[in-house]
Amino acid sequence: QVQLVESGGGLVQAGGSLRLSCAASGRIFSSYAMGWFRQAPGKEREFVAAISPSTYTTFYSDSVKGRFTISRDNAKNTVYLQMNSLKFEDTAVYYCAADRSIPYRANRATMASGYDSWGQGTQVTVSS
Repeated sequence: QVQLVESGGGLVQAGGSLRLSCAASGRIFSSYAMGWFRQAPGKEREFVAAISPSTYTTFYSDSVKGRFTISRDNAKNTVYLQMNSLKFEDTAVYYCAADRSIPYRANRATMASGYDSWGQGTQVTVSS
């Protein structure tokens, strides 16, 4: 399993921004598809964003499209989630996930079951 460590969470006012980072172990990070999911209290874990391993194709949930941007730096084994125009309903624990499948399966990019490694999560709290 690859180890994933998230950072960058915190408390922010509505309309503000945060950038989450996820540092991954492993020598072939560039071959991993990476995703961000979130889970609010009392709710199921939901897909937020994903990025493919080679073409850097991105996927977003409708709720964050246009506000969040996922990116990756393979030289640093890190994936980022830039979150702008934050809303109260973005409050959740945010999890980074890795899909090490070869070949890459784009049709599973938005599914939690498509990922085999997960970080511990980082709390994002947006005050209204």
